[in-house]
Amino acid sequence: MIDKSTKRRRWVVKVGSSLLTANGRGLDQDIIAAWSAQIAALRNQNIEIVMVSSGAVAEGMVRLNWHKRPAALHELQAAAAVGQMGLIQAWESHFQRHKLHTAQILLTHDDLAHRQRYLNARSTLWTLLQLGVIPIVNENDTVATDEIKFGDNDTLAALVANLVEADLLVILTDQEGLFDRDPRKFPGAKLIPEVQAGDPQLEEWATGSPGELGRGGMLTKVRAAKRAAASGAATVIAAGRAPAVLQKLADEGRDARGRATQGAVAAREGLGTLLRPAQNRVVARKQWLASHLQVKGKVTLDAGATKVILEGGKSLLPVGVAAVEGNFQRGEVVACLGHDGKEIARGLVNYTADETRRIMRQPSTKILEILGYVDEPELIHRDNLVLI
Repeated sequence: MIDKSTKRRRWVVKVGSSLLTANGRGLDQDIIAAWSAQIAALRNQNIEIVMVSSGAVAEGMVRLNWHKRPAALHELQAAAAVGQMGLIQAWESHFQRHKLHTAQILLTHDDLAHRQRYLNARSTLWTLLQLGVIPIVNENDTVATDEIKFGDNDTLAALVANLVEADLLVILTDQEGLFDRDPRKFPGAKLIPEVQAGDPQLEEWATGSPGELGRGGMLTKVRAAKRAAASGAATVIAAGRAPAVLQKLADEGRDARGRATQGAVAAREGLGTLLRPAQNRVVARKQWLASHLQVKGKVTLDAGATKVILEGGKSLLPVGVAAVEGNFQRGEVVACLGHDGKEIARGLVNYTADETRRIMRQPSTKILEILGYVDEPELIHRDNLVLI
């Protein structure tokens, strides 16, 4: 479903509580084993995977012998703390069979709303992927409050898709996909194989209510798809228990000219619903950077860096910076001025203004010696840089 001309693809795969916990009967080891095997196979196809896994509260309820999801926040947090142990243990043990390591990542909304913490989370996830580790992401239910919690892991998965610049968000559910009516109430409901994310009719189609264990229904999934599309990621909503579902989604459909056609496999196999983004990932991210963030400072580039940024599509390195203005913090947006003083780009900076002044005109190999640590070798990575 994703163009294989791309050297490396990146998916975020979200699985819900009702699938993971066999509708409240404890973790379903067989389905976790099946997904782990499929993901191991995808890794061999050069597809990087970030898992967003629900199930901590549901598993905690089983371990605590609770038969009804509690309403009190402190009880939900306690259940999550108990259940998270079993959840991560299950993923780790099954991935170990395929010689793959996992890492536990717990996030709150604050982690992604705060620019510095956003970049910290991004750096950690990217490093884990480069190391070949499977990140297992969940909301940090043990500390989240009503003010900062995501509310459902569909939303979290969409935000993670933006964080890691994923090509595809896969939401595995107990439904076959998105239908034009609730199939549990209307036997004649039709599966929608493909639609553009953000289509106004989607919320009308997304009827039904969430399961007793989960927090999200189909409505949260189509809204998550819209959010993921804002960063250029496509979304597939598919049946998590369908045989080899992830492997089938990785297969390509091709038109008469041999070009990849997104959604062809899903449409042919009846394998879920594809929600297409209106823009590709690069265009969407650049547009977001250009129009939605306030500039907090300026860096002036020398002639060489100016040429590289304008013509080469490269990252901005400290060695190419000739002057620094402002008092910006890591993760804030700075304007990049060419050697003639005109703004040529802006982007998310990896170091504070004071740190930038210390490492400017220096090669990246000197950052550790000067600052005592290295966050990133680039001052602004090309993925976080947009030409003006």
